[in-house]
Amino acid sequence: MTLLRTFFLCSVIASVIGVLGGCASLLPTSRTDVASRWTSYEDAERALATIQAFKASRDDVHRQGLDPRLGPGITVLHFADVLQRFTAVVQSRPDHVDPGVNACLQAGQRCSGYAISVKKLGRQRVGNFWADSLNFRRETVTTGWSADVLLVFVDDILVYKLMGGQPTIREVDVQRNPLGPLQGWGQQLAR
Repeated sequence: MTLLRTFFLCSVIASVIGVLGGCASLLPTSRTDVASRWTSYEDAERALATIQAFKASRDDVHRQGLDPRLGPGITVLHFADVLQRFTAVVQSRPDHVDPGVNACLQAGQRCSGYAISVKKLGRQRVGNFWADSLNFRRETVTTGWSADVLLVFVDDILVYKLMGGQPTIREVDVQRNPLGPLQGWGQQLAR
């Protein structure tokens, strides 16, 4: 009798899904933003192009909106943090170390840095509202960009900058549950 009820329930649910379809605008969305003046990866590249190693001061960097007291995505690094980021390069090829990194190593505790991590991500569930709501099929599309920047200073002079990240992020996550809302019941009963 229980097997018959389960089959009947699944048939009713599948029929309702087939009849109603659509309603994708009712699916949830979310956003992840780290507050920044940058609105795109290219914007970050342009802003960093204006500051040059051994020419820009810490104040010049702050004028670009990269002040750790005002920007939540900026971590202040002390000398040991900066040194840790370059240990492998210094040990493997000491004669090929960037002049800015070398200046930092020579300055010791007068060397500090900023690690900047900015990302803008949007997540949107797409597809059929009823298949999503009843847990048969959920598809989430994540789009956006991220930028990671390292700025190294000796005293208050910028001696090194490095930028990386993902100019374009597009990920699709699809979860399929053939039993829909019944999929997790076995796990719930086992508890």
